[in-house]
Amino acid sequence: MEQFHFITPDAFQKSPFKTIGKDWMLVTAGNEEKANTMTASWGGLGIMWGKPVAFIVLRPQRYTKEFVDKESTLSLSFLNDTYRKTLNYLGTVSGRDEADKIEKSGLTLAFEEGIPYFTESETVIFGKVLYQQEMTPAAFLAPELDEKWYPKKDYHTLYIAEITGIYSK
Repeated sequence: MEQFHFITPDAFQKSPFKTIGKDWMLVTAGNEEKANTMTASWGGLGIMWGKPVAFIVLRPQRYTKEFVDKESTLSLSFLNDTYRKTLNYLGTVSGRDEADKIEKSGLTLAFEEGIPYFTESETVIFGKVLYQQEMTPAAFLAPELDEKWYPKKDYHTLYIAEITGIYSK
């Protein structure tokens, strides 16, 4: 992480609405033997239980979910716009189907305290999962959201992860 410098959550100046929702992020989990990543544009940052947290949602069919569930740690990598094609690729190809997906992406996988991330990132957020819960149809107070986003009934699992480090170039 020699190209990066540590920043505190209070010093994080990027808008999560733009950074996550518009620019996208890579959710990466695993270990040095095997890791997987996926592109995501849903999630957020905030405070929960007195801790700085990131929250993400993963559908059950996403291969990355298995890695998050197994390791309980993850990274959120934010790359600049020159990597948009790479983000598209990593969001549409499953690591189950293409074992060398990360290698084919051209990105450089590295590890910080055993958590995988990408050296090409502008910013990386590391997290330890504190909470996870599957979404259910009964929990929707706005049933139109269920109808629109879950026609296959493949409900996301919500993960809340304590931010253990933020690094930026």
